[in-house]
Amino acid sequence: MVYHHLYLSDPSYFCAYHRPNNPALSMISSSETFDENDIAVLKRYGQGAYAEQLKQLEVDIEECVKKVNELSGVKESDTGLAPPALWDIAADKQAMQSEQPLQVARCTKIITSEGHEPRYMINVKQFAKFVVDLAETVAPTDIEEGMRVGVDRNKYQIHLPLPAKIDPSVTMMQVEEKPDVTYADVGGCKDQIEKLREVVETPLLHVSVLAGSGTQVCVYPMMVA
Repeated sequence: MVYHHLYLSDPSYFCAYHRPNNPALSMISSSETFDENDIAVLKRYGQGAYAEQLKQLEVDIEECVKKVNELSGVKESDTGLAPPALWDIAADKQAMQSEQPLQVARCTKIITSEGHEPRYMINVKQFAKFVVDLAETVAPTDIEEGMRVGVDRNKYQIHLPLPAKIDPSVTMMQVEEKPDVTYADVGGCKDQIEKLREVVETPLLHVSVLAGSGTQVCVYPMMVA
């Protein structure tokens, strides 16, 4: 600390300190290595007076929270539902009864005019077409032409934008997980693998070959283990 103070107060001392024959510099260069006590002091350098106590309190609080969760039976749910103790089934039933069921329609056109709010032309399947507006819970940016919407059965207002309709057969063909298993990992089934690749891979990779030969593509191959 004395050396640092002299650096700032007297620049000439700074030059003298860095001379080759300075005994203070040789004493510092030949000093011993730090022991465990010195390292502990360096670790505590810059910490507050209550750093260790606060750290211990945080550990104690985490342990208390774990004990409370174990006693109350609180567990993390994969479905994202709240614990059963927080369920309000009566209020949920009342909310379901108060809400009106919606009807599925399709927004075919958005009519815009200056100085007026946009209007939406919807097509209720096998019923009629209507020009309606949006409910208070829906923003104009949420509705696009051609999308499916949920409308009420009284005024046919748009209450909910719906996702695109997907064919159930297409949903079943979606890739949920791509395994890293190859044909080389399967042994003793050479003939079965060739037949499987001929039925499944060839129609997908070589469509023009099958179309040119007039061969009908197998839609649902049945595989028996």
